[in-house]
Amino acid sequence: MTTEVILHYRPYESDPTQLPKIAEKSIQDFPTRPLLRFIPWFPHDGSRLPLKPKRSPPGISEEAAEDVRQYLAISEHSIKSQSYDCTVDLLEFQPNLKRKKHLIQSHTLNEQTNSGSLEKQAEKEKRHKKRSWSVSSLPSSNCTENVFPLSKKLQDNLKALNLHSFYRARWTIDHTICNNQTLEDIWAKLNRIIRHNELPSCNATIQRHLGQIWVFCDIMYCEYVGNLLKGRLALTGKINLFVHKYGVIFSM
Repeated sequence: MTTEVILHYRPYESDPTQLPKIAEKSIQDFPTRPLLRFIPWFPHDGSRLPLKPKRSPPGISEEAAEDVRQYLAISEHSIKSQSYDCTVDLLEFQPNLKRKKHLIQSHTLNEQTNSGSLEKQAEKEKRHKKRSWSVSSLPSSNCTENVFPLSKKLQDNLKALNLHSFYRARWTIDHTICNNQTLEDIWAKLNRIIRHNELPSCNATIQRHLGQIWVFCDIMYCEYVGNLLKGRLALTGKINLFVHKYGVIFSM
């Protein structure tokens, strides 16, 4: 029995003498171990099945079976026609590239061309895709210094519900309180505020199908965040503070 081994190596590899050793290792027999004797977990005497289906298997018509046979024949033909050579489209295996720098120059040129086309494609996609999430970094010292203690009303609510100040909550900004602004205008302003790290521990998402913007924050910062949202975004109505499994626990 003979074994055929096809070796592909790059033209600039400095030590091709190592290739036969690699080939020898790749065709060595894998270590095997004898399998343990299979013992079924159920009593089986060979006369009947231990489990019997409740219903009989579905029947397959001759027409459906013929369709399956035709599909399998087409699939088998396409698989056989495919090349197994993994180096067909790789530039580094083409004979005209004899030195590594040629490959690097060609690769760099392709990257520049591809990056140009990708940038044009990204600009087109920006017109159709709208950003839905905005995430802040760690709270800055400027933010945390200006955070006031929670109001007595909110503290009473937290005590009654047994909620810790590090619980996550969300402010809901509805499109009805946007003061003649569109929801997208409010979303753009909010993104700028979060990007400048003015809202501690906040991340936000726009729910366009609900006509709402959700701003998530820790409860310990919630009143500071709520006041800043109402002032900077010029909101005209109440915003509600929602906590998962508890509902609306505060409004302002």
